[in-house]
Amino acid sequence: MRTLYHGWLSPFSRKVRIVLGEKGLEFDLVVEKDWERRREFLMLNPAGSVPVLVEADGAVYSDANAICEYLDETHAPGTLVGSDARERAEVRRLVAWFDQKFYREVTNNLVGEKLYKRFMAMGTPDSGAIRAGHSNLGTHLEYVGWLCDRRTWLAGPTFGLADVAAAAQISCVDYLGDIPWSDYAGAKDWYARVKSRPSFRPLLADYIPGLPPPKHYANLDF
Repeated sequence: MRTLYHGWLSPFSRKVRIVLGEKGLEFDLVVEKDWERRREFLMLNPAGSVPVLVEADGAVYSDANAICEYLDETHAPGTLVGSDARERAEVRRLVAWFDQKFYREVTNNLVGEKLYKRFMAMGTPDSGAIRAGHSNLGTHLEYVGWLCDRRTWLAGPTFGLADVAAAAQISCVDYLGDIPWSDYAGAKDWYARVKSRPSFRPLLADYIPGLPPPKHYANLDF
């Protein structure tokens, strides 16, 4: 059985979990507190970050994008990164948008300040960073709505890795109850479709001890 070392509200870990689900692959989940720099984990990934995927034959893969593209290339059905060069370029552009820009401007400012600072005993949350996260969130959700006004899914006509990357980030913020969904109908409609996919439903069952999600979090109809 393959094993995924992950963090509960690590969007990059969640991205790999969704791709594993889309491919219909079974796996065991192991929560890794990567900030503890555990020696055994560092032997798997010297970078010391989740996610890390260990295949049944012992092969080790790290970095969310590397893992996702490895899984997409080696397992059916379909492709999540596009069927031609133009599609792949747009998918990868949007993956970078959410992995880098959304994470830096929103997820890290909200999940990082509200959750990981507490776990890592790094002091009180920075209220300025939290305000910035909330302010930036609206711009990104409007962009999701703009894309979906012009396409069926974020990068084109089919569900793909761009949707996975966006949903992984947004789901972490939504777990904290920080998204005013009524203000962003286009993004809400897209996210409801993502939530209904079997690959996404295990994320909706996540429950962090001492930090329960809001009531709407697991509700497919909000």
